[in-house]
Amino acid sequence: MSSPPLTPTPAPTAAPAAVAISGLRKSFRVAGQTVAAVSGIDLTVAAGEIFGLLGPNGAGKTTTLRILTTLLPADAGSARVAGVDVLAEPAVVRRRIGYVSQLGGADKSATGRENLLLAGRLYGLSAADAARRCDELAEVFDLGELITRPVRTYSGGQRRRLELALGIMHRPQVLFLDEPTTGLDPQNRANLWDQLRQLRAAGTTICLTTHYLDEADQLCDRVAIIDRGRVIALGSPDQLKGRYSADTITVTPDVARPGLPALARELADAAAAQAISTENGVIRLTVTDPTAAMAAVFGVLTGRRVNVLAASVGQPSLDDVFLRETGRSLRDAGPAGSRPAESATGQEVAA
Repeated sequence: MSSPPLTPTPAPTAAPAAVAISGLRKSFRVAGQTVAAVSGIDLTVAAGEIFGLLGPNGAGKTTTLRILTTLLPADAGSARVAGVDVLAEPAVVRRRIGYVSQLGGADKSATGRENLLLAGRLYGLSAADAARRCDELAEVFDLGELITRPVRTYSGGQRRRLELALGIMHRPQVLFLDEPTTGLDPQNRANLWDQLRQLRAAGTTICLTTHYLDEADQLCDRVAIIDRGRVIALGSPDQLKGRYSADTITVTPDVARPGLPALARELADAAAAQAISTENGVIRLTVTDPTAAMAAVFGVLTGRRVNVLAASVGQPSLDDVFLRETGRSLRDAGPAGSRPAESATGQEVAA
């Protein structure tokens, strides 16, 4: 069942825009064909907020971020970051922003302190100022004795903390993070979230890409859900979830994978589901009356003598927003059709 389009939620008007893009477009040549990676994105990010670009691999998140950080030229549209035209004055933009890529930029053979001092000097800090800033960030990010060790000896979480420190060594107005917690364990992810919140409290605007639903939900003030190079939903996580009053029934039936789609359709019909998806042996149904729908679901399963391994009812999630807008789950949505997938470096590769 289709839903009315979401009305974009404007950025707070009390603060000036830290990022403003209009009609942004970027295409690549893939296997002899022109493929659109970004297809006319319009966004405004207010100063002092954590803004997330959420979407599956290949959606256009990294390409958008690389345009905003001057690493890729746009084919069309306009973009301003920290009050500066990205296309006309890229050098000025670079002085006002910080950027941490998925792969990071630390020299693994150097110590943490050497990395930070070099970053400070490259941004024009004096030797004394760079040393003071290094000591300050070592305390903020709990680097402690790590600061004197080669980066190659760091764990994933420790290296990510150092890379975040490198990104803000020069006190940027806007910090861009590309999949900042990929590969981190839950504890390190939670610690990094706390540090990002502290940066926001200190006045730093943060723009990040993520494909983690919980990260966007818990960390971001607002999110733009991107699919096929377009913004399909925009607003705070609560606003987006509140758009739909439906609940989600999740069922894991004890059936062979080939029979799952047919069973999912039968359950959806019985439960009057508004949307369905299947993922890793799990059926998810979006329903408006969870009590009646669950009874109908178990009626079908009992009639077909299908054992149930797990079942639950949950409140709407950001994945439900994506499911309602696209007809598929954000969790298992891969690159669409012949769209290029975004690699860890932000380059486009054939899907």
